[in-house]
Amino acid sequence: MNRSYFSLIGRVWIFALFMLGQVTYAASLPDFTELVEDHSPAVVNISTVSQQASRNKGQMPPEMEQMPEFFRHFFGAPFGGEGQPRESHSMGSGFIVSEDGIILTNNHVIDGADEILVRLNDRRELPAKLIGSDPRSDLAVLKIEAADLPVVKIGHSDKLKVGEWVFAIGSPFGFDYTVTAGIVSAMGRNLPNENYVPFIQTDVAINPGNSGGPLFNMNGEVVGINSQIYTRSGGFMGVSFAIPMDVAMNVVDQLKQKGYVSRGWLGVLIQEVNKELAESFGLDKPHGALVAQVVPNSPAEAAGVKVGDIITHYQGVEIGRSSELPHLVGRTPVGDLASLDVVRAGKNKELKVKIGELPNEEGERAAPAKQQKDFNNRLNLRVANLDDQTKSRLQVVSGVVVTQVGDGPARKAGIRVNDVISAINNQEVENVEQFDQLVKSLPEGKAVPVLLIRDGNPSFVVIKPGN
Repeated sequence: MNRSYFSLIGRVWIFALFMLGQVTYAASLPDFTELVEDHSPAVVNISTVSQQASRNKGQMPPEMEQMPEFFRHFFGAPFGGEGQPRESHSMGSGFIVSEDGIILTNNHVIDGADEILVRLNDRRELPAKLIGSDPRSDLAVLKIEAADLPVVKIGHSDKLKVGEWVFAIGSPFGFDYTVTAGIVSAMGRNLPNENYVPFIQTDVAINPGNSGGPLFNMNGEVVGINSQIYTRSGGFMGVSFAIPMDVAMNVVDQLKQKGYVSRGWLGVLIQEVNKELAESFGLDKPHGALVAQVVPNSPAEAAGVKVGDIITHYQGVEIGRSSELPHLVGRTPVGDLASLDVVRAGKNKELKVKIGELPNEEGERAAPAKQQKDFNNRLNLRVANLDDQTKSRLQVVSGVVVTQVGDGPARKAGIRVNDVISAINNQEVENVEQFDQLVKSLPEGKAVPVLLIRDGNPSFVVIKPGN
């Protein structure tokens, strides 16, 4: 046999080995076909209609002008003409979690909506009612009237591992039931202004319209809710974030049971410990949360926490970065006794703290249950008394804070959670009890002025009470 023959045989073997490698590689890739067929029927498209003043044509909202890089909720409406009220149409995604029609989505998908419409996989379109929402975790619970609906399987996000395959189903740019896939890039990500959600980071392609849609694992279980992207262009750039289902289901259970979400509260302002701070405080490495301020009359103050303490462990869990502490505390039941390991003046110290309830906004404590009024009053509002600290901060002497807004006159008037109602029909509101009496006495169907304080700024809205 000549040399050319052996050369030919060698090339054949190399080609065969190459093809075998390709077949082996292809066989190792996941197949999503059956998973998509089985679980896409429980995914829904959500569209909303809201009445709002339009912007100048082409003008970007302020939150979208933070360039060159920003985190963005991928949900929005087209920009319109100048100053005239307009009807805004927007869309997102969601998924059904119970056969009686409970749907989970993002709060920013339905925030401010006057009408919510859900389109099912079988092309039925049904109006949805808002059961409750939680802006802090960007979650909302909807309800449609239907029976025997397909539902998703809920998984445990704390079992996810970096590198694991996941896939999303949603309606990016209005293209219903689009499937994209990727891997878990990181766990426990902390984003700016998002202190109470340890996000799942993935490289799954997510775009406008995917908001509120499910993130599945390879067992067909929902492990996250697609919520945000990191982008310079406004579109997908390989970095997406999902709310873990363990966090989401805790929020959902609270919204269904009591209509609002309570979180644990320590009462400290903290900062990151860098290398220089670690050396100055005598730590062997940067870790923990440095206490920069202790809120007066807070659980931390009662427990003896001092400015300059470095919290290194919470309930036995090591605090690597300061951003890890808020969601650990937030998930602790109110009233529980928690342990803190701190470094104070170079010495280790253990403290016990009785966890309080996180304020609705800066300095504002959530009202005790006895201060809550029935949701089904004529304005369909739930309100609570203000504490002295909040009155001082807002420079008001009286009023009530809105803790929940249902469908009805108040929502149509634009009243939101955390608004302070200072006066109704030109009568000053002093507390919850007087608010209830004023609402009962309002004339039916007649427009009355309501004085609100929102983010420290007073403004009037007009409301027409029902019967």
